[in-house]
This record gives sequence, C-alpha cells and structure tokens, in this order.
Amino acid sequence: MQQLEDDKPKKRVTAYLLYCVSTAVIGSLQFGYNTGVINAPEQKLRAFFDNVSIDRYGEPFTPGGNTMVWSFAVAIFSVGGMVGSFSVGTMVNTFGRRKSMLITNILALVGGGLMGLSALSRSFEMVIVGRLFIGVFCGLCTGLTPMYVGEISPTAVRGAFGTLHQLGVVIGILVAQIFGLEFLLGSDDLWPLLLAVTILPAILQTILLPFCAESPRYLLIILKEEEEARKALVRLRGCEDVEDDIQEMREEGMKMAMEKKVTVLELFRSPNYRQPIIIAIILQLSQQLSGINAVFYYSTGIFKTAGVTQPIYATIGAGVVNTVFTVVSLFLVERAGRRTLHMIGLAGMAVSALIMTISLSLVKTNTSLSYLAIVGVFGFVASFEMGPGPIPWFIVAELFSQGPRPAAMAVAGCSNWTANFLVGLGFPKMEEICGPYVFLIFMVLLIGFFIFTYLRVPETKGRTFDDIAKGFSAKPAHSPVPEAVVVATLENKEPTPLSPTEKVPMVDLPPGGQ
Repeated sequence: MQQLEDDKPKKRVTAYLLYCVSTAVIGSLQFGYNTGVINAPEQKLRAFFDNVSIDRYGEPFTPGGNTMVWSFAVAIFSVGGMVGSFSVGTMVNTFGRRKSMLITNILALVGGGLMGLSALSRSFEMVIVGRLFIGVFCGLCTGLTPMYVGEISPTAVRGAFGTLHQLGVVIGILVAQIFGLEFLLGSDDLWPLLLAVTILPAILQTILLPFCAESPRYLLIILKEEEEARKALVRLRGCEDVEDDIQEMREEGMKMAMEKKVTVLELFRSPNYRQPIIIAIILQLSQQLSGINAVFYYSTGIFKTAGVTQPIYATIGAGVVNTVFTVVSLFLVERAGRRTLHMIGLAGMAVSALIMTISLSLVKTNTSLSYLAIVGVFGFVASFEMGPGPIPWFIVAELFSQGPRPAAMAVAGCSNWTANFLVGLGFPKMEEICGPYVFLIFMVLLIGFFIFTYLRVPETKGRTFDDIAKGFSAKPAHSPVPEAVVVATLENKEPTPLSPTEKVPMVDLPPGGQ
C-alpha cells in the first residue's frame, strides 16, 4: 500500500501538464500539415509556374522544366528538414527547450508569409524559398517536440504522451487533405491561402508557450537551477512532493558531470553511445523506408482501380484510419510496450504489403481483387500507426541521458529526413520500373527491421532515463563505479569504502546488448 502511495504522484496527470504538452504538440501538427498540404494544389501550382514564365519570358515552361520546378518546390522541404533537425542539439543547448520552440515559430511566419504572397508577387521563387523556411521549421519541430514532451512527462505516462507527437502529425496531414478540397482552399484563387494557413498555429503557439514550464531536466542538469526545476515540477505534477524526480535528475546530472561534452562524433566513437545511436537511426529508417509515403502516393490510383468515383475522399478516409489508430497506439503503448508495438506494426505492414502486391498484380484478370488492395492500404496505414509511426520519434529521447540527448535527437532527426527525401525522390522511378511489385521491396525491408527490433531494441516502458542509459553501459557488470565514488569525486572527498556485505548493483542489459 505504501508503495502505491509513493507511486501516485509520478502517475498524476495535471491540467497544467496537459496544457504544456498540448502547446508543444502544435509543432507536430505543423509538421503534418506542411507535409500533406503540397499535394492537393499540385495542378494549381504547376499552372501558376507556367503563368509566371509567360509573364517573364513570353512562353510557358516546357513540360520537363515545369516538372523540375515543381519537384524542386516539393523536395526543398525535406532539405530544409535535414538542416533543421541537425540544428536541434545546438539550439536547445543554447536557448533551452521552451525558448527554442518560440524562436522556431519565426521561421513558420516567414515561410508561410512568402508562400501566401507568392501569387500576388507573381514569383514562384517565393514558393520555393517559403517551403525551405517551413522545412527548416518542421525539422526543428521533429526534434524539439518529442524532447520537451519526454522531459516534462512522468515516467509512467511518458510513452503515451510521446505518441501525441505522431497524433499531431497525422491530424495535421488530415487537416491539410480536407482544406485542400476544391470547394474549400484548394481552388485556383485560394491555394496561396492554403499554404499560408500554417501561420495561424505558429501565432497560437507563440501566445501559449510563455505560460509553459521550461523542462525541469534542462533547468537542473544543464543550468544547475535546482530551485527553479523544483518549482516547475511542482506545477507539472500538481503536488509538493517531487523529491523522487529531483533525486533522479541529480543522479543523472552527477553521471553527466563525469562525462565530457558529447558531440555527434562522440556518439559513434564511445562504446556507451554507439549501440543506442545505431538503434535510434535504424528505428527512424524503419519509419521512412517502411513505404508509408509510397502507399499514400499510390493510394489514389488504387482507389481509382476499385471504381471509387471520388478517390480523394477515399484518401481522406485513409487519413482518418491513420488518426484513429494513432489514438489506439496512445492507449496501448504503456500496456504493450514500445518494442512489442513496433514489432506488431512492422509485421502488420509486411503482411499488408504482400496483400497489395498480390491484389494489384492480378487485378487485371480479376477486378474484384482491387477491393482487397483497399483492405491492404487500410491495413498498412493502421499497422504503421500502431508502432513505426509514433515510436521512433519519442524512443530516441528515452535511449539517451541528458548529456548526449540533444546530439542524438539531431542525428536521428536528420536520418529520418534524409530517408524521407530519398524515398520521395526514388519511389516514382521504382514504381515505374517495378509496378505493383515495388511493395515487395518494402516488405523485405520491413522483415529486416522486424528482426533488428527483436534482437537489438530494448523495452523502455516504465524505466527511468538513467536506468535505460545504464543498460548500454560499456563498463563490465562486475566492476561498475559505485555511486559513493561518483559523489565523492564531485565533492572532492575521499570515497567511503563499501562494507564487505554491501553489494554492488548489477547493470541491466537490453535484449541483445553487449
């Protein structure tokens, strides 16, 4: 009973905590919206490019030239995302978590403003530059949001709150699909407004953020402001007894004080960090190389084959499935665990990819198989949101302690954006060469990611950041540095020897750990 009482403050979810998390997740919604918004007005933008060319040069672009400008406008978003995600570590260490989110909104305002005014200015370059600014903004959001949410959340609900990042992303994509309908903002006249809508959530988040708490971990471990960290925790937890959280942070800070500053290169050189950073990168690749973007790209064609008269609404239906199963994942992640859900999602996607391959390759001889292809699409999307969608974003923050976390988030985010860029660039050509058999490539990759997850990824459910980091420690289990030695070193004292009966704690290794 006493143990249950001790655990209660850790599990308490307060209104203020929900306010801080919801405010941060506005950045995730921005990422989703700007990812999906460019698809609906494609023909309008292409026509705009030609009209600008006629105004300037007296003739429209050639079909190849128009495609090149369009492709550049789409791809520059991912390039900006790479730059932004790789800048996360430097930014959070310089400005902190909350202030960094505030500063990044300037990029959203500039990017949205440029795209919104592009038609009025008769400049397709403003669309491209605006997409670049928005890409950098979204790249920063994909690192800042999961980091901030993970650091302010109680251990018991950290996974569920981490899933909210992906929920924000899929809601953003769904909103972009709906706003992009012809009778809303996807018309010839309103498409600049569709691209500029991203300014509104940026303004909203800018208004709300000053009332949010700074990350207590950043305050205590980086700035050494324990009293400020305690005040932030009291507000977030809704109780005065936050000593357990403070003590956990102190211990993490003590270990961090024994380490030198962790750079990106150090992540790969140090035996303590090498395994978790490889896991983090592979998990990010499992999200983008799973084929989810390819399925969304191909879904309209699949729905047309099935005889759907308005395939855009079927695609929006897939977006609804996307959102629903992200909510399901939110409730399951603290019950089933991160590792288990990720494997279930990968397995479901592999089976769905096989179903799509079989049905699409045989649909010409048996038209009824097109409906099986639709089932495959919905199954693929649902499985993605069970694991590979949300988990890679927040598990990276869990795999690393405070010291290496910013650099690790930067590397992981850059890996995700790079893979996103390569899939967007290479899938149309792959589909042209392989036809429906292109999904067999993704199936093989999914099986590979499943095996890797089973062998190498640890379960982080219910474990503190420090406990998870210990699991990757390169020190042998029989000779760790006792805590007394660490404390004594920090205080410049002689360490108190262990008594003959006192046991040294053992190090927990993750599955497959070395």
